[in-house]
Amino acid sequence: MMNMLQKEIQGIFSGHPDILYGFADISYSPYAEAYASALVFAVPYGEQLDPSTYTEERFDAGIQSARAVLETIVTDIEELLQKRQAKYWIPPVAQENETELLARFSFKTAAAHAGIGWFGKNDVIITKQYGPRVRLSAILIDEVFEYGRAFTKSECPDTCTKCIDICPCKALKNQLWTLYMDRSELIDYHKCNRMRSAFIKKLGRKNACGLCLAVCPVGRTDADELRTVKSCQVFLKKL
Repeated sequence: MMNMLQKEIQGIFSGHPDILYGFADISYSPYAEAYASALVFAVPYGEQLDPSTYTEERFDAGIQSARAVLETIVTDIEELLQKRQAKYWIPPVAQENETELLARFSFKTAAAHAGIGWFGKNDVIITKQYGPRVRLSAILIDEVFEYGRAFTKSECPDTCTKCIDICPCKALKNQLWTLYMDRSELIDYHKCNRMRSAFIKKLGRKNACGLCLAVCPVGRTDADELRTVKSCQVFLKKL
């Protein structure tokens, strides 16, 4: 039976029908000793770019706009958790060093366990509604909830190589994901990071590089997909 805290959290998300969310059992995680569950949510980028509309600047703007929405939701949930005196922790988004390139808690793994989406060939969570064009966040809570049905394997077609073909640094390995697969089997993160980091001096930050997100056909209408295929062909000729 759903507990009251879960109902109250759902009440917060009822005011944001475009946001995907779910609850995950994190018994797989070392943080399970302190927290029973993860609340995971995915905010769609306001502009669902395809290769014909993509620019790095527009993609970065979409990241920042989704981040602003996330911060509002996190504040609302945090106020609720404090009111209910629930034990919780908000993991940091970014990795802590440039060697491992790993965050302390994987939002993507939690999203797969919560049933929000699966890992694509680009090592990004793919949602049925928006494809990979979402920003994730998570809150660990020491409370047992009703959990989503976990994705345990990729739902990407084996024959689809759009993200592989468009990757500017050829970091993707064209492998289908299964739960607990090591990310090194999907992507050479160091190669990707080196390319993105090369723009720090010019941009004052890493290059956002969302080409593999823009080209993904999941979450698009047939008309969107036809436009994406045509624009991808044009885009690839420019690379």
